[in-house]
Amino acid sequence: MASLPSSFTGVSNSFFAVTTTEGPCLITAKLKRWERKKCKPNSLPVLHKMHVKLGDTVKVISGHDKGKIGEITEIITHNSKVVVKEVNLKTKHVKSRSEDEPGQIVKIEAPIHSSNVMLYSKEQKVASRVGHKTLDNGKKVRYLIKTAEIIDSAENWKKIKEEEKTTEAVAAAS
Repeated sequence: MASLPSSFTGVSNSFFAVTTTEGPCLITAKLKRWERKKCKPNSLPVLHKMHVKLGDTVKVISGHDKGKIGEITEIITHNSKVVVKEVNLKTKHVKSRSEDEPGQIVKIEAPIHSSNVMLYSKEQKVASRVGHKTLDNGKKVRYLIKTAEIIDSAENWKKIKEEEKTTEAVAAAS
């Protein structure tokens, strides 16, 4: 079927030619709405190292919440996302669980990618990249490059642990 004769003019129409291939052809189709996560040989997902940690104060540098400042409340390492307090609020419509209770519209904080946030200094009021250095006593710490302010300090971690304990106590009481 290289060319078909035309019934009108008797001339072959070469632009309608159909070519066939003898070998197998590759057909690609996107069948899923999501991509499969990269896994290690032991079938565990590859965890990405992030420049932010739980409790850090960050500034959103891109997206519809650009410029907002908040504290990181949750970290999702397998897809490099973070949940920032009062940032990226989404409305969730909750159905009533019983006939007496009405349905609700709840605002929840959705995760954003960690590349869209930058560490923020409350004292200097400036966003900065993070650097790593070793102190004289041999301890590795993170610091803000613009202000040389050390982020990882014992006081910060004590404050975070105390807040976690209080939230656990409140959850257990209710």
